[in-house]
Amino acid sequence: MDHYDSQQTNDYMQPEEDWDRDLLLDPAWEKQQRKTFTAWCNSHLRKAGTQIENIEEDFRDGLKLMLLLEVISGERLAKPERGKMRVHKISNVNKALDFIASKGVKLVSIGAEEIVDGNVKMTLGMIWTIILRFAIQDISVEETSAKEGLLLWCQRKTAPYKNVNIQNFHISWKDGLGFCALIHRHRPELIDYGKLRKDDPLTNLNTAFDVAEKYLDIPKMLDAEDIVGTARPDEKAIMTYVSSFYHAFSGAQKAETAANRICKVLAVNQENEQLMEDYEKLASDLLEWIRRTIPWLENRVPENTMHAMQQKLEDFRDYRRLHKPPKVQEKCQLEINFNTLQTKLRLSNRPAFMPSEGRMVSVSTGGEPGPLNWTASTSELLLVVLTLYLPSPQDINNAWGCLEQVEKGYEEWLLNEIRRLERLDHLAEKFRQKASIHEAWTDGKEAMLRQKDYETATLSEIKALLKKHEAFESDLAAHQDRVEQIAAIAQELNELDYYDSPSVNARCQKICDQWDNLGALTQKRREALERTEKLLETIDQLYLEYAKRAAPFNNWMEGAMEDLQDTFIVHTIEEIQGLTTAHEQFKATLPDADKERLAILGIHNEVSKIVQTYHVNMAGTNPYTTITPQEINGKWDHVRQLVPRRDQALTEEHARQQHNERLRKQFGAQANVIGPWIQTKMEEIGRISIEMHGTLEDQLSHLRQYEKSIVNYKPKIDQLEGDHQLIQEALIFDNKHTNYTMEHIRVGWEQLLTTIARTINEVENQILTRDAKGISQEQMNEFRASFNHFDRDHSGTLGPEEFKACLISLGYDIGNDPQKKTGMMDTDDFRACLISMGYNMGEAEFARIMSIVDPNRLGVVTFQAFIDFMSRETADTDTADQVMASFKILAGDKNYITVDELRRELPPDQAEYCIARMAPYTGPDSVPGALDYMSFSTALYGESDL
Repeated sequence: MDHYDSQQTNDYMQPEEDWDRDLLLDPAWEKQQRKTFTAWCNSHLRKAGTQIENIEEDFRDGLKLMLLLEVISGERLAKPERGKMRVHKISNVNKALDFIASKGVKLVSIGAEEIVDGNVKMTLGMIWTIILRFAIQDISVEETSAKEGLLLWCQRKTAPYKNVNIQNFHISWKDGLGFCALIHRHRPELIDYGKLRKDDPLTNLNTAFDVAEKYLDIPKMLDAEDIVGTARPDEKAIMTYVSSFYHAFSGAQKAETAANRICKVLAVNQENEQLMEDYEKLASDLLEWIRRTIPWLENRVPENTMHAMQQKLEDFRDYRRLHKPPKVQEKCQLEINFNTLQTKLRLSNRPAFMPSEGRMVSVSTGGEPGPLNWTASTSELLLVVLTLYLPSPQDINNAWGCLEQVEKGYEEWLLNEIRRLERLDHLAEKFRQKASIHEAWTDGKEAMLRQKDYETATLSEIKALLKKHEAFESDLAAHQDRVEQIAAIAQELNELDYYDSPSVNARCQKICDQWDNLGALTQKRREALERTEKLLETIDQLYLEYAKRAAPFNNWMEGAMEDLQDTFIVHTIEEIQGLTTAHEQFKATLPDADKERLAILGIHNEVSKIVQTYHVNMAGTNPYTTITPQEINGKWDHVRQLVPRRDQALTEEHARQQHNERLRKQFGAQANVIGPWIQTKMEEIGRISIEMHGTLEDQLSHLRQYEKSIVNYKPKIDQLEGDHQLIQEALIFDNKHTNYTMEHIRVGWEQLLTTIARTINEVENQILTRDAKGISQEQMNEFRASFNHFDRDHSGTLGPEEFKACLISLGYDIGNDPQKKTGMMDTDDFRACLISMGYNMGEAEFARIMSIVDPNRLGVVTFQAFIDFMSRETADTDTADQVMASFKILAGDKNYITVDELRRELPPDQAEYCIARMAPYTGPDSVPGALDYMSFSTALYGESDL
C-alpha cells in the first residue's frame, strides 16, 4: 500500500508534547528508544556499508538519513548536498522529510531545523515515524493491520505456550518468555524452551537476544537489564524489536496461512463425515426396528379364546402407546439431520450426500410415498432394501409407510377376530341350550315307540294308543324346526372355524341320527296301530282333544321358555329397544295364553267328570298324551317366573348401551374439535412458511413459539386416547357422532409435529446459508418475494419454467456463457434476452442450473435449494485449486508432499487424516514416501474419488 493513512499515523505517532511528557516522566524510555532505534537503523545501514553511533548527531547533516530511506524503501532520493554549511544540512533533511511525506505520512511538529540542531525528542519521533511506515504499517494478520495486526500475530504464535500471555507491547514482554516463544515456535532447534523459567527474566531475555542476533540476523536492540529494570518498558522500543522478529519469520507466516486453510477444509470434511456416520447409524437402527416389528404385525395366527385375543389387543395398544412414539421422533430427527447435512455440504461446496447409484432399491418413485401391496413377501423385500445401500429419507418414508399399512391391517384383524370369537361364543351357548332341550325331549321316546303294549290292550286302549301316537307325531313335527336350528348352528360354527367344532359336530350328528331313528320308529308304530285299528274302534274324543290342544300349547311354552332364557348380544340403543319391544309384545299375549291353558285344563276336568260319571276304566291317565295338567301348570309357572328375569336383563343391557352412547358422544365431541384444529394448524404453518414477516430470526422465534403452543395441546390428544381406549374396552365398533377416527387424529398429529419441525429446520438452514454466504436480510426478503410470486399454487416449490422466470425476474442472465452473471439487467438487455431466447433460456446453462438445484431430478425446486444456488453464485468459497495451492506452499513448491511435512505443518489429527487418505505420488520427480496432494484436493470437492 503506497498511501499511508494519516489517521493511522495519528494512532501510533505521538505529537511533540507527548514526546516531551514521555521523556520527562520516564527517562528510561529515552534510553531504550535511543538504543532500539539506533540498532534498527544500523540493521539497514549495514546493507550500505555504514552505521551510526549517536542517533541525534549522525543524522544532523541529513546524508545518512537519506541513505537510510533509500535502503528501506528501495527507491532513489534526490541528490544530496555535500556542503558542510547549515543550509546544506537543512536542505538534505528537508529532502528526507519530503520523501517521508510523499509516502502519505503526516509529520507533526517535526522540522528540518530541529533535526539539524540535534533535538533528541524530534529525532526519535522522526525515526519512530519511519519505523511505523516501513516496518509496521504493512503487517496484516486476518483483516487487522499495523499495531493490532502485529499484536494478533504475536498472540497467535505464542498461544500454545501456557506461561505466555501477550496483551500489549510493554509489560507482557518483561519476563522474556514472549521473545523465546516466538523463536521456539519457528525455530525450535535454537532454544530449549522447556528449561526456561518465568522467574528468571534476565536469562530468558539474554537467551532470546543472543540467539536472534547470532542465528536470525536480528541485531541486539535492547539490553535485558533495561527491560527488567523498568516498571513499564517503552512500547515503541518493544514494537520495533518485535517487528524485526515478524519480518524475520514472514516466510513462515505464508506456510501457516496455507496450513490454516487446509485445516479449515479438512475440519469441514471431518465434520461432514461424522454427520454421515451419525445419519447412517440412526437410519440403520430405525430400519432395523421396522424390520423386526413388521413380522410381529404380520403374524395373524388367531387365538381360540376371547381372553387370549384381548391380550393381543392390549399388546398392540402398548406398542402404539409406548414403543412407536419414540420411533416417530427418531424418524423426524432423521429427516432434520439429513437436511442439515445436505445444507452443510452445499455451503462447503461439497457434493450432495446420496446413496451410490445402482444400489438404490426404490419402493416408491417421486413425491410422497405411494401405497404398497404389502403381501407375505414384503418383509423379504424390505430386508433386501435395508441391506443393500445406505438409506435415504425416501427409503425411510417407504419403510415407514409399509409399517403403518401392516399396522392398520393388524388392528383391523384383531377387531374382526374379537367380533368372530364373540359371535362363536354366543352360537356355541345357543347350540348347547337347544341341544339340551331337544335331548331332554327325546329322552325315552325310542323306548316308548318300541313298546308292544297294543298287543294286549283292549279296544279302548288301542284306540287310545292310536290317538296318543297321532299326538306324538304332531309333537314330533313341532320339534322338526328345533332340529333344523341345531344343525344350522353347528354348520355356522364350522364355517366360523370354532375351535371345539369336533365335539359340536359329534353331538349334532348324534341328534340327527336319533331324529332319523325316531322318524322310522314312529312310522313303524303307526303301521302297527293301523293294523289293529279295525279291532279297536272306541276312542275317547275328549282325551284326544286334550292331547291335540295340550301338545301345541306345551310346545309354545317350551318355545317361550327357550326364548326367555336365550342370550342376546347388541351394539346399539336401537337394537336393545327392538328386543324390548318384542318382549313387550310377548307379554301382551300372556292373557290369551292363560285362557288357552284354562281351556285345556277344562278338557281334562271334563274327562275326569265323564270317567266318574260312566265309571270308565281309564287307568287314571290320558292315553293320548304324556302331558299332564301338572306339567302344563308347572311350565306355565316357570314362564311367569322367567318374564321378570328377562325384564331385568333387558333393563341392564339398555343401561349399558346408554353408557356406550355417552362414550360415543364424548369421543365425537372432542374429535370434532381436535380434527379441525389440526387441519387449521397445518394450513397456518403452510402460510407461515411462505410469508415474510420480519427477519429470519423473528420467523424462527415465531415458529418455535408456535411449536410450543402445539406441544402444549398434547394433553388433549392424550385425553382423546383415553376416551378411545374406553370405547375399545366397551367393544364399540362404530360412532355416528363423528367422522374422525383415532387413527385419523394420530396421523394428523404426527404430520403436524413433523411439519412444524421441518419448517423450523428450513428456517435454521436459511439462517445458516445467510450467515455463511453473507446474504443480507433485504436480499433474503427479495429472494423470498420472487419465489412466492412464481409459486402460484403455494406448494413451496417451483417447476422448471417457474424457476427460470424467477431467475430472470432477479436479473440472472442465462445465455450461452455460463459464467455471465450480471446481477441486474436493464430494460433493453432484458427484452433482448427474452426475444432472442423466445422466453426459453439457454438450454445447456439452464440444465446446469437445474442439476444444481434439483440433483434428484424430481422436477421441482425448493426454496432452500433456490437460496443455496443464489448464495453460491454470488459468494466466494474455497475451491480445489485453492487447497492445492495451499498444499504446494507447505510442500515448498513441489508436486508432492511428504509425511514429515504434513506432521510438521498440520495439527496431529488432521495430518493423520491426510496421510491415511492421500494416494502415493507417481510422477517422474517422485521420492520414497511422496504423497499426491493434488488428487486428494480434487476428491475433497467431489471432482474425483477420495
